Order: sequence, then C-alpha cells, then structure tokens
Amino acid sequence: MNINNGVASTSSPPTASRLRILLSIPDAERDAFISPETRSALKELGEVTEIAPAGLQSLDAFATAAADKDAFITAWGFPRLDAEHLAAAPNLKCVVHAASSLHALVSEDFWTTGIPISQAGAAMAPAVAELSLTFTLALLRRVHQLDHSLRTGATWDDARNVQRAREISGARIGVVGASRTGRRYIEACRALGARVCIYDPYLIKGDPLAASSATLTDLMAHSDVVAVHAPATPETAGLISAAELALLPDGAALVNTARSTIVDMDALYKEVYSGRIDAALDVFGQEPPPR
Repeated sequence: MNINNGVASTSSPPTASRLRILLSIPDAERDAFISPETRSALKELGEVTEIAPAGLQSLDAFATAAADKDAFITAWGFPRLDAEHLAAAPNLKCVVHAASSLHALVSEDFWTTGIPISQAGAAMAPAVAELSLTFTLALLRRVHQLDHSLRTGATWDDARNVQRAREISGARIGVVGASRTGRRYIEACRALGARVCIYDPYLIKGDPLAASSATLTDLMAHSDVVAVHAPATPETAGLISAAELALLPDGAALVNTARSTIVDMDALYKEVYSGRIDAALDVFGQEPPPR
C-alpha cells in the first residue's frame, strides 16, 4: 500500500489501460461490504483509491480525489452527483452503488450524462426482509412489551399483563410496496402461515401477487401488522397519514424498514404513545433520533 498526501492506494501505479477507481464506503460498513476477495478483484482491475465518504464532503476534497477517476464505488453518505461534482470528475465512466436507493446519490444532471450506474438492492433485499420479519415476530409475540415490563421491576403477574401474544400463522399481514424486499418478506410470512395482502398500484395483471392486492384503506383496516416496503418518491411521501393509521385495528402494529417519509411520523408517535397500536422502526425522520 502506498500513502500519498494522506490517500491510501492499494495497488501499483496505473498503466494507460488500467482503471482508476475511487472506493468510498463508510468505515462502519467497509469490511462487511468489501471482502478480501473483492479487494483482490478490484486490484486486478486497476488502481484503487479508498476514501470514506466523510472525507469527501467538501467540493475541494471531492475534486482532488475524483479528478482522474474512471469509476466510483459508493455507499451511504457519498456526495450527491450534481453538476458541480460531475464537473469535478471529467473521466467518470461508471458508478457502482453498494446500497439500494439512488435518490440521495444521483441528480437530474447525472441522468443527462448517460453514465451507467448500478445498485445493490437485490443483494440487500434478503437482509432487510429478514429484519422486517424479525420485527413482525417480535411485535406479534409482544417480546418488547414483556421485556420492558420485566425491566421496570414489576411483579411477575403485572409484567405478564400485556396483550396476549399471537402466532404469525393465520395473522393478517399487510404489505405496502411489492418491491424486491417486499416480495422476500411476503415469501417468508407466507411460509410461516400468514395471510398476506398487498397494496401497490403498479402491480400488473399476471403478477403472482396481483391476486392478493388490496386498496390501502382496506389493507390498513384489516391487518394485524402492516409492513412498509415502498420506495421514497413524491408519490409515496406521507402515504400513510394520520387518517390511514387511524384505520388500524386496536392492537395492530406497523413495521417500517423502508423510508420514514412514507409515514407521518408525528401521527405514528401519537398513536403508539396512546397504547392503541405498536410499531417497530428501522428508519426515522432524524437519524439518530433526538434524545
């Protein structure tokens, strides 16, 4: 490894035919996303310069790192590729995004360049679906309520005084968004015996899930658990508002591992605080949430 001006280079100086690659993954995810085998493969492709997104936040720092690069490998926190950042990377030929959503990364300016871009949504779908299933099972079994009750020092009888737990088999699961993650989640829920309905206005005739489609109103009103798996778009902003949350049956729960903008978070907090419904969240309007 060579160190030049504080930048780590993981291969020998490039030849004219070798790619110059900017690898920018947050420190917390770097080892999980980039295995030793992947690093070796990248070194075969060309010169790899590795800088975490935190080190690229100023335009000057970005320009210094990106000026001669042919390819970016990005993840959460990488600077948005707007006109200024694209101008600072005149040799850019492709972008590989090691996360799923591209909304925070690309701009309209990027799409006009015709530069190819890929994302890792298919690879991440199983993991997010598993987390959503974990939340679903925990809410149905009242694991968190029992745990919280015991931790308060309540008596055994008082600690057990929560709504009765139930199995996922036979439970009514409503899924908002038949995305790749949503489909993996649906497969898992059905394998465990749940009854699933789906709200997704883009389901086409002939889709295997079309037979289980429902309106959002019906889904909210007749689900024991609603799991959100839709993308963050102008159409889905505030899709689940106070009115939709009010339709949930008493004792129902909402799971959101997608994007916080899809749900009116203030309305959700009020419903949860009242004790009428429950929720498990992997996304918040402010991250980390305020103390």
